[in-house]
Amino acid sequence: QVQLVESGGGSVQAGGSLRLSCTISGITFDTNAIGWYRQIPGKQRELVATISKSGSTNYADSVKGRFAISRDNAKNTVNLQMNSLKPEDTAVYYCNGDPPFADYYGSRYWGKGALVTVSS
Repeated sequence: QVQLVESGGGSVQAGGSLRLSCTISGITFDTNAIGWYRQIPGKQRELVATISKSGSTNYADSVKGRFAISRDNAKNTVNLQMNSLKPEDTAVYYCNGDPPFADYYGSRYWGKGALVTVSS
């Protein structure tokens, strides 16, 4: 059973910073690429940042230069440092594998997410 627990969300004014953390259990953490996703109400979930098992990173154009993803394999955690936040970054943020972890039947695991609200 895969468990994903996100933390660190909150409310911030535009231009501010937040740091999200995620702990993942039930997998061999250091052999998997991990990503941060976000979902705005009424829209599809989108992948915003990924980090490979070797530490290579990729970002969506919308967050490039502002967000930084990192991982600590010893603690099974992945972090997302978010700087220069904009109102359009307001969303629920989720961590998961890249691609997302799924059970034998293909049902994807998701945590509860972390709500980030950026006010103008």
